[in-house]
Amino acid sequence: MQPPTPVELRRGILAVSVLRDLDIDPAPLGVTLTGSPAVWVPWGECRRALAGHDPEAAEGRDRLARWLLARRWAADLPREALLTRLRPVGLPVEHVLHPGLDWVRVRVLGGALDLGLGGVGLDPGDPDTVVLLPTPLLDAGGLDAEHLWPDALGYLERMGGVAAERLARDAKGLLKPVGDCDVVTLLGARSLRTAIAHAAGGMGAVVAPMRRRGWTRLSLIDPAFGPAAAAATAPPERGFARPLLVTADELALAAEGGRPEELALRSPAVDKPWIRDMLYR
Repeated sequence: MQPPTPVELRRGILAVSVLRDLDIDPAPLGVTLTGSPAVWVPWGECRRALAGHDPEAAEGRDRLARWLLARRWAADLPREALLTRLRPVGLPVEHVLHPGLDWVRVRVLGGALDLGLGGVGLDPGDPDTVVLLPTPLLDAGGLDAEHLWPDALGYLERMGGVAAERLARDAKGLLKPVGDCDVVTLLGARSLRTAIAHAAGGMGAVVAPMRRRGWTRLSLIDPAFGPAAAAATAPPERGFARPLLVTADELALAAEGGRPEELALRSPAVDKPWIRDMLYR
């Protein structure tokens, strides 16, 4: 696929401006996000935001909108205020929200999860959301992502420790967000992975079909639940479509294959639900 031309980029950004109420001023070499301060975004950065998607298609417009809005919101804050709002974010490697390889600070061993930087309290309409912060945005604010990452990782490990303590007290093995970290992000914490693996005798398993919920006691869940729940979840909120194998150091997707829906139909617990506590029967 050929990279989009400036004309195609201009049309896509004009659509974003109308749909997201974003004030812009197009120019031959890029676009200015008007306001105080004004934010200059060259066409090359817009192509990075698109990551190969068509700027005039829905997914391309969504990627442009997320990138440009993050640029605008971050520029509205003083540098010191932005520093206090930095948070770790975890995303599945092929996730629709993934900003690209230059955003990745750590790829967890196993190849399923990438970790990078985001910021909380940036979106005026939803201050609890952690907004992804692409590397050009940080560079424009004079922030070094590599230098800032250790503090974010320390926060993640603390939240992972809290999640591990809560998990030990939960009879159903339910994982929920802690602090500003959703479940997918928490799985990037070695403190949590160690607890999950230790409880399982060396290697644990997790089903996390959405970003804000996960389960570690898979004997209480239908085999078909994970793939079905992931398919039913909107792509921005989706987690992992397949179960995860967890050790202290690694997080890997289980191999594809099998027909879990047939296992669920064959299970005698379907006819006798009182035998055990089975979620989503």
